[in-house]
Amino acid sequence: MIVADTSQDRAITTPARRVPVAYDADVVVVGAGPAGFAAALQAARMGARVVVVERFDMPGGVHTSGLQGSANTGVGGIHTELMERFGKAGYIYTATQDTLPDWAGNPLSHYERYHTPDAPFARASFNPEGAGSLMAMMLQEAGVTALYGTSFVDAVVEQGSGNDTITAIIVENASGRQAIAGKIFIEGSGTAQLAACAGVPFIPGGGGQPETADWDGVKRPIPGGLLWLMSGVDFKRTAAHQRSAKDPMLSKLIAEAHAAGDIPDGLYRPRMKGKNVYGDLYIGHPTLDMSPMLADGTFILWQNVPYEWALRMDERAEDEARAKRELRGFIDAEVRFLRKYVPGFENAWLSNVGRFVGIRDGRHPIGEHVFSIDDARAGRTFRDAVTGPMTKTFYWDNHVKYTFQVPFRSFLPKKINNLILTGASMSFTYETIFMVMRNFPWCTQTGEIAGYAAARCIEKKITPKELEWTEPYF
Repeated sequence: MIVADTSQDRAITTPARRVPVAYDADVVVVGAGPAGFAAALQAARMGARVVVVERFDMPGGVHTSGLQGSANTGVGGIHTELMERFGKAGYIYTATQDTLPDWAGNPLSHYERYHTPDAPFARASFNPEGAGSLMAMMLQEAGVTALYGTSFVDAVVEQGSGNDTITAIIVENASGRQAIAGKIFIEGSGTAQLAACAGVPFIPGGGGQPETADWDGVKRPIPGGLLWLMSGVDFKRTAAHQRSAKDPMLSKLIAEAHAAGDIPDGLYRPRMKGKNVYGDLYIGHPTLDMSPMLADGTFILWQNVPYEWALRMDERAEDEARAKRELRGFIDAEVRFLRKYVPGFENAWLSNVGRFVGIRDGRHPIGEHVFSIDDARAGRTFRDAVTGPMTKTFYWDNHVKYTFQVPFRSFLPKKINNLILTGASMSFTYETIFMVMRNFPWCTQTGEIAGYAAARCIEKKITPKELEWTEPYF
């Protein structure tokens, strides 16, 4: 029997119940995004018994279920293997100046807008659905037990002296509530959900705050976004309109639609001004924001949460629900606007919407070493470096390139003995993880490193914090 609380501060008291242990593994991975996928795959290939839980129906995270599909040159290891297998399967599409003239330098372009007109470019993407299916097959080939449609609920933690130990995670799926026991756990949720539930200290999202005199001072995370696809676009006609009407940003058409009541408030909103604002792509959304994908005539579009709403989708269910509800409405309105007003979109159609709203600025776990912008600027090297010297362009510092290393200690969270961080949940400051090191190649690399470390720990019967890291993996 469940007892209802009738007091003003309402709560439901449920009787204690036994949660069956459905699986007992060497390595348990929460989340099968690029990092979690690579971690599970690498650990299994090294002989560990691996269980990975994923709330959606395939691996790949924002790049498959979220439609991002960003194809890159292989950076080694599992990432190179993925790019090669995607290409061999026919899942990679590349747009160039030959297939898409008038794209370089076009203000509607998400990536090529800063190119000079007619400049050569190559924009490669992979088919999210096909890639997700191939990645699922790779996990199966390696012997990974992959539980799709399974939501992480909580962590079971045993207190220790100095560091605690995760003994199991609680999940929910079609079988109800279950426990999955393990020896080593890997954080692959993308929002540090497992780390937070296990008691790891973290800093909430909220980097890159605008510095303007009239701002209200509320600390907001960089807003999340929902990606969607539109097919059947004749972009030659769109580009011809931009030229003939002298309307490169479609501002005239947007104003006309606004005047007719065909565009809701918030769909196209001015870009924010002031110092310390991240670029002009995510916070403001004054016009179309798109990129070629899948095939000629198909484009992926960005629909971003208004920054002013200050939604924390990684921590509040009501914020996540609002984002999904409102962004779906924005997408519907934008499709109707494009078909009615913009030449080249008359016969286009909405062909796909991402399964979730991506979170760009979530929790930042605190690890044994917090990798900072100062580490990159100083070109620091570390005795426990997981990579050789790597060079990255830091947009935060006006596109300056820094060469540095990343220590294994940034994979190791405070307070927990047997947890390894990966991807967007690494122990990095906002300026480093968000601005530079949350892309598909790096997340895949961190996952592979974590999987390797976990398998070595199982083999040696030690915890990750006892693992002596002596030479770079990549």
